[in-house]
Amino acid sequence: MNLRVAGMGWVTPLGRGIDLVWDRLVDGQEAIPEAISDAVFKKSYCAFRVPAEILAQLPPHPRLRRASAISKFAAAAGLDAIAQAEAAIGKIDPDRTALIFAASNGGVVYTKRFYQGIVESGAEAASPLLFPETVFNAPASHLAAILGIAGASYTIVGDGAVGLLAVKMANDLLENESAEFCLVVGAEEADWILCDAYHKWRLLRKEPPIQLFRDPPRGTILSEGAGAVLLSHEGAVKIEAVDSGGNFSRRREASEIVRSIAHRLAADDACVIASANGTFVDLAERDAIKKELPGATVYSLKSALGESVGASAIWDVIAAAQALKTRHLPPVRYPHSSSGLNFPGLDDLAWRKAIVLSCGLNQQAAGLRLSI
Repeated sequence: MNLRVAGMGWVTPLGRGIDLVWDRLVDGQEAIPEAISDAVFKKSYCAFRVPAEILAQLPPHPRLRRASAISKFAAAAGLDAIAQAEAAIGKIDPDRTALIFAASNGGVVYTKRFYQGIVESGAEAASPLLFPETVFNAPASHLAAILGIAGASYTIVGDGAVGLLAVKMANDLLENESAEFCLVVGAEEADWILCDAYHKWRLLRKEPPIQLFRDPPRGTILSEGAGAVLLSHEGAVKIEAVDSGGNFSRRREASEIVRSIAHRLAADDACVIASANGTFVDLAERDAIKKELPGATVYSLKSALGESVGASAIWDVIAAAQALKTRHLPPVRYPHSSSGLNFPGLDDLAWRKAIVLSCGLNQQAAGLRLSI
């Protein structure tokens, strides 16, 4: 596999920009929760939102005038990944660039507004201007137009592991010489109806902290934002392997799937970026790491940034790349002291590889391994 990370972009509740967000994580900062309420059902949930001023920094473009938040997050992250890559390896030809957008819940805000108009006033009153933003591939369409990408454009829909499946697809495109570069973007937006759904699935907690690797799990908090990686055959960080993993029909089967992924990706001198988020995912990854990657230093973004679902796997790839580049990991907040795992310390500087484990909340699991 000759796949490398040429550039990255990061839009999170802690800010926008690879170095800025990473420095804040290393400093131990956490996203501040915001209450999301509903006027009809009188219920409120916590979510980690992207600060409004971040979207104000986007360049003017006709595509962004009515675009949903998820499309704007994707545009910001994609533009930053392209800019970082061009600073490192030179001009990126949009005619030789493919785009893969990884989605989970899609543009829920516009979808809710569209159907709310139908419920309140009838089908004829629903604005047709809202409808295009309700489809899953709207962000990919906007991003391709903004960047002038004339190559192939795809949208993959899945759960929290979908970003890694998008990376696998990007590798296939580059190996087949269908493109010279491939921009992979994962994005998510937060909304009350989304929080309510995850609450009904007994996956959410009412307020922070998100406590990792606890038995029994205590729930997660949803967040929003985007992550982007521009992949090519040039770049400082190499993707050594992508494991497309598999699906599990029951939560108790997740441990077996994640363990098989960890076994295939296992390597000496590797840290682990886990997708632990305060749910059953933590226990599946804990068991897999203890059996297949004993002694590895383990880190998860979720206690600081929340569960970003569609964006989460790309966020984890970015964290893994940053760990290799900086030889440092942020502190893990609220880990279970009896988990039997090794968490980041001041002397954890010897990594040559980083393994990303991604176990979604809806039956997908995948992984990859980076080196530098």
